[in-house]
Amino acid sequence: MPTVAYFADKVCLSPNYFGDLISKESGTTAQRHIQDAVIERSKQLLVETRLPVSEIAYQLGFEYPQHFSRLFKSRTGMTPNDYRLTAKYPNKI
Repeated sequence: MPTVAYFADKVCLSPNYFGDLISKESGTTAQRHIQDAVIERSKQLLVETRLPVSEIAYQLGFEYPQHFSRLFKSRTGMTPNDYRLTAKYPNKI
């Protein structure tokens, strides 16, 4: 998953300064902001594609799909597969 240092490097700022800017603008930590964006993108991929969860995890930069699933569940309250089913068939779960 992309890190604060990765994005800071892309905009030629130190990780600490970049983190401070993001925190000031968003009210959350830079890491939390990155995770929010990753979760939102994963929701899109889960609904709009038929890619397996493991492939979505790899595309989003996770080395291990289990780490993606754990983060997703901790942030949404459901597994990626459950989210996919609920989003496509809201009355089934």
